[in-house]
Amino acid sequence: MREVALDTETTGLDPETGDRIVEIACVEMINHQATENVYHAYVNPLRDMPEEARRIHGLTAEFLSDKPLFDEIADEFLKFIGDAPLVIHNAAFDIKFLNMELRRAGLKPLPYERAIDTLRIAQGKFPGARVNLDALCQRFGIDNTHRTLHGALLDTRLLAEVYLELCGGREPGLAFLGAGAEKSETGPARVSLDRPFREPRPHSPTPEETQAFETFLDTLKNPIWRRDA
Repeated sequence: MREVALDTETTGLDPETGDRIVEIACVEMINHQATENVYHAYVNPLRDMPEEARRIHGLTAEFLSDKPLFDEIADEFLKFIGDAPLVIHNAAFDIKFLNMELRRAGLKPLPYERAIDTLRIAQGKFPGARVNLDALCQRFGIDNTHRTLHGALLDTRLLAEVYLELCGGREPGLAFLGAGAEKSETGPARVSLDRPFREPRPHSPTPEETQAFETFLDTLKNPIWRRDA
């Protein structure tokens, strides 16, 4: 099962008032586990960077001035996500911004139903508790000490780990993509597990066990094991 964890950084909180996306990151997940297949892009918003937004993610208008426009990366972004469900923390925020950018580029918006909102999942599991990304990392023992600023790529990798824990955690026997993984040209990666061959264990009783069982049956009155079928 292929899913895509997704996060954006923006110039502010409301695309209806002119705020724009400045960074997009996606991490592919197979069976809830992150792979090494990622998509990441900085985007020129064609506007200034408010100081309150810069303090959050550290991106400046000068840094973004030579980055591509959203409509220049839109096709690559859409190709990466394909038709996979989108795992997003506070999905309403990111989907709102993405759809505004897609409409500006003359492209079809994303249906909100594609989103798996980890914020809502966490609120349901831990009512009354703090459920921002940092709090969930702390709850699940995920190392986020290197997260001094918001950054879409780092946040998306952390989100993928949080989502795995919200889904029940890593099951024994599941493998991350690595040496045992195969990439398909027409679909998502396939995970193969390298399991050593072991001879089957014998299950037939030994003669001694058979004799002990017969001796035990002699102590019973009309045991069912000696009745005719």
